[in-house]
Formats: sequence, C-alpha cells, structure tokens
Amino acid sequence: MLASSGFSDAGPVRANNEDSFVSDDALSLYVVADGMGGHAAGEVASRLAVEAIEQFIRSAGDPADVSATCGIDPSLSYTANRLRTAICLANRRVCETAEAHPEYAGMGTTVVCALLNGSTVTIGHVGDSRLYVLADGKLTPRTRDDTWAAFLLANATESSLLPEQHPLRNVLTNVLGVREDTEIHITDCELDHGQMLLLCTDGVHGVLDDDTLCGIMTANGDPDAIARALVGAAFEHGSRDNATAIVVRYLQFGHS
Repeated sequence: MLASSGFSDAGPVRANNEDSFVSDDALSLYVVADGMGGHAAGEVASRLAVEAIEQFIRSAGDPADVSATCGIDPSLSYTANRLRTAICLANRRVCETAEAHPEYAGMGTTVVCALLNGSTVTIGHVGDSRLYVLADGKLTPRTRDDTWAAFLLANATESSLLPEQHPLRNVLTNVLGVREDTEIHITDCELDHGQMLLLCTDGVHGVLDDDTLCGIMTANGDPDAIARALVGAAFEHGSRDNATAIVVRYLQFGHS
C-alpha cells in the first residue's frame, strides 16, 4: 500500500512556477519535473514531460508499446523498460513542441520518477531533480545530479577549484527536450515496510542539506505535512527558486 502527497510553490521571488508533478497512488507513479526556458517555456516543458510520462504509464499494457519507441534494454526489468520508454517519449514530446513553436526554442526540463511494482521501486531521472530513500532514520540519495559539479566529483578532475566552488557547478549537463539522445538513468531498489521516498527539485535540495531533509521527514509521519514542511523550510532557508516535493510512504500489508 502507498500513501503519498506532493506540494509545489512558486516561492517569494518568481512570478511563475516552472515545476510540475504527479503523485498517483493508483498508478504507483510519482514524477517531479523542473522546467527551464524563457517566455513561460519552462512551465510548458515540465508540464509536457509529466503528462507524457503519466499518459504512457496509464495506457501501456502491451509489451509492444514499450519496445516501439526506444527499444528494449535486456538488462532492465519490464517495469524499468516501461519507465525508460515513458521518459523517452517525454523527451520526444518536448523536443517536437520546441521545434514546432519558435517561442519555445531552447526549453527543457529535468525529471525524476518513481514507479513501484510491489516492494520494488524503479527510479528514472534526467537532470538534477532528486530521489531519496528514508530508511531506519537515514536518508540516502538514489540519484546523481547531471551537473558539472557532479561530473567533476565522479571523474576526479584535477581542478584547482573544488566542485562546490566551480563557476559552472550548477550548469546542467543533461536535460529532457534538448536532444533526441538524452541519457536516461534507470535504477531499481527494494523498499521495506514504513520506508519513505522523497522526490524534489533543486529549489528544495539546493538549500536544505541531507541532515535537514532527514530531520523534517522523521519529525512527522504524514506525507502531506512533510511535503509542505519541506517546501516551507526551503523558502525559510533562502530558496529563490520554485520548490516541489513529493513524499511517498510504503506500507506492507500485515504490518501495523
């Protein structure tokens, strides 16, 4: 059984909210997207991506539907291939919309998704929106940002600047909607009774460190209260960006 809630706020600085999300316990699907681009294009990109992913997961039942768009990765489970295809379709939809509408040229969006099948959660992401797992009082990130800072850390670049000091540290290296061959990261993990997922944009994790996130999530058991508290805390800590959080609690039948 799943219990979830999502909350999003434009924040005190920006006029528009370029984040989009879906939290659907019936589908066992959770998606957060953070759009970018001028003239409200960021809003369009994130909305298109979330809608495309939700529509595919809602409608896909035939294995042929999964393989038709970007093929089957034999190293992945069927659920993982479904999510990979859904994100691939989202990328295609954002690209095609940008090509058809000059005012949306250059728009793009991050995306992070969780699709559950029993106790297994399949995680898909592109960009720097993140997914964490809270287990036994410890919060663990399950995605790695597609940013220059993460690239420098992963590749042990011999730079005189630390990743957090690099002038390009927050520049995204991978997003949906910019190119057809966007890299889609897919992983699986197992959940136990009572564990929670957090999906959020950088408007939240960019100002709240892991200890703060963990403290807020362990202080209250209600997903709605947690999601709202996380977004509120982000603004209290100076976030100038849109902020979005989805909190999902996994409950096994037979447990009290």
